[in-house]
Amino acid sequence: VLEKKIFLLHHGFDLTQFEKVSEEKVTDLFRRYKLDQNRGPVIGVVSRYMHWKGIQYIIPAFAELLKSYPQAVLVLANASGPYKSEIKQLLEALPHDNVREIEFESEILALFKTFDVFVHVPIDDHSEAFGQVYIESLASGVPSVITLSGIAHEYARNGENAIVIDYKNSIQIHEGICTLLREKDLRNRIVANGLAVSRNFSIEQMVEKLDNIYRL
Repeated sequence: VLEKKIFLLHHGFDLTQFEKVSEEKVTDLFRRYKLDQNRGPVIGVVSRYMHWKGIQYIIPAFAELLKSYPQAVLVLANASGPYKSEIKQLLEALPHDNVREIEFESEILALFKTFDVFVHVPIDDHSEAFGQVYIESLASGVPSVITLSGIAHEYARNGENAIVIDYKNSIQIHEGICTLLREKDLRNRIVANGLAVSRNFSIEQMVEKLDNIYRL
């Protein structure tokens, strides 16, 4: 195919929806899921229970985190799928009060705002075709610990807009979370750079690029 006939057109997101999330909605979620009791860091995961999502590596990392942050809470959103029995078995090693499983939350953008750290760790470089949650976490201003899959290959820079780790590595997941919780300057830089990256995926840019293609 001639190069002039090839165009890259990313998904577009209505980023204003992330900016419009009200404090009332966030506060309601803190209350509803009891995240405001004995406030500890909230570690967020938004993934269905699929083997390739890598949740089985997050749970041991969180167990280690509890040694330093005993009030930490692990939020597992979209908590259903064919790998559920295996995940449930792993969760038995964690104190019940430190885990929140959420099968469905309509105010998912507000839920992102409750997270101190977001974790998304697919087990290989091609598990995600795109990976919408990567962009959602950036646009929500949540620092993340990630592996490279889908769209993350194009934007993620370790220490700049995310903490990028190796696949299937609970130790690095734990270390990445701890780094973001400890190092305020790094966390702030990653959040600011992540917000800047998210603007490359606005619906306005998508429409403009599509319009330009048809005008050629």
